[in-house]
Amino acid sequence: QVQLVESGGGLVQAGDSLRLSCTIGGRTLSAYDMGWFRQAPGKERSFVAGIWSGGSTYYGDSVKGRVTISRDNAKNMVFLQMISLRPEDTAVYYCAMKSRLRVGWERQAFDYWGQGTQVTVSS
Repeated sequence: QVQLVESGGGLVQAGDSLRLSCTIGGRTLSAYDMGWFRQAPGKERSFVAGIWSGGSTYYGDSVKGRVTISRDNAKNMVFLQMISLRPEDTAVYYCAMKSRLRVGWERQAFDYWGQGTQVTVSS
């Protein structure tokens, strides 16, 4: 059974940093592409960052320069390092996994999702 579990969210002030973690159970991480998405209240889920199985990365325009995605295949974990957080970053952040054979970073391409971790950035 595949399971993705996010952790590391919380309440922070504008300008602070956070590192989110995602632990994958039931599959070997190395064969998959991974992504982070976020969803604010009343808004659709949007793409934040992606990392190919080979290690290359891709970022959404809204977070480029403030976010770094990484992976540790030996630990079956992926991370999202965020700096210079803004109130607009407040959302539930989701970890997602897809086959390396599927093209694109849209949410429909991802096969498995975690339940999310809340990030709240106060002014």
